Amino acid sequence: MTLITTTLYALPLTMIWFALWVNVSRHRAALSCSIGDADDKNLLQVIRRHGNFIEWVPFVLLLMVLAEAQGADAQWLHAAGILLVLGRIVHPFGLAIHNAGHPLRYLGNGSNMLAVLILLIPLVRIVTGL
Repeated sequence: MTLITTTLYALPLTMIWFALWVNVSRHRAALSCSIGDADDKNLLQVIRRHGNFIEWVPFVLLLMVLAEAQGADAQWLHAAGILLVLGRIVHPFGLAIHNAGHPLRYLGNGSNMLAVLILLIPLVRIVTGL
């Protein structure tokens, strides 16, 4: 079984993950901080940007794998994958310490929630036979 569609979206997400990880590592090295945030607001911010990615992406990719492996139409996978990638691109720019209501934060998380809802449609149809 090949999971070409999910892989198509996992590749750019891997690059985004890597960029976020490098940013955390760079900030940690500058502060000589291996664990925690050293009470540094900038380090805390980059940690949370990376953390939010880690909280969302594996879950949505898992749903994509389940849907694709069970024969869901590619349109559902592409819709969810596009939303996930776009959301993960914009979200870090909106996750700012001094602006909890930044529009890019809402856009980033909203697109991830929508991706989950989109994937629920084919998964529920597959499980129920509808």
